[in-house]
Amino acid sequence: MPRRTAIEISWSSRKLEKACSDDRQGRKQWGADNWKLLRRRLAALLGAPTLSDMADSPGKCHPLHADRGGEFAISLWGSYRLIFEPANDPLPTLGDGGIDRARVTKIEIKEVVDYHGE
Repeated sequence: MPRRTAIEISWSSRKLEKACSDDRQGRKQWGADNWKLLRRRLAALLGAPTLSDMADSPGKCHPLHADRGGEFAISLWGSYRLIFEPANDPLPTLGDGGIDRARVTKIEIKEVVDYHGE
């Protein structure tokens, strides 16, 4: 089976996709400096063949827990994070029930948010 060249990205909403795909919308939504950083994080995702390839990327891609179990976050600015979840069907899992990041080739970006509080 040939290896994919990049993670496939889908979006939780058309509004989020537009804000993350258009320079003008991105700057308007998050400000010029924050937009540059978000764009770099998105480019890293687009350049990664699997989720495990994001392990050493800037932004510390990490799994979330509790009410956000199954989701992952990449650090942006301050307490803001890019939140996404694996979108492979079926979800690739490990023997212990965890997510097999080496086989995650599709993600859905859920939001850009400060979930640590206002």
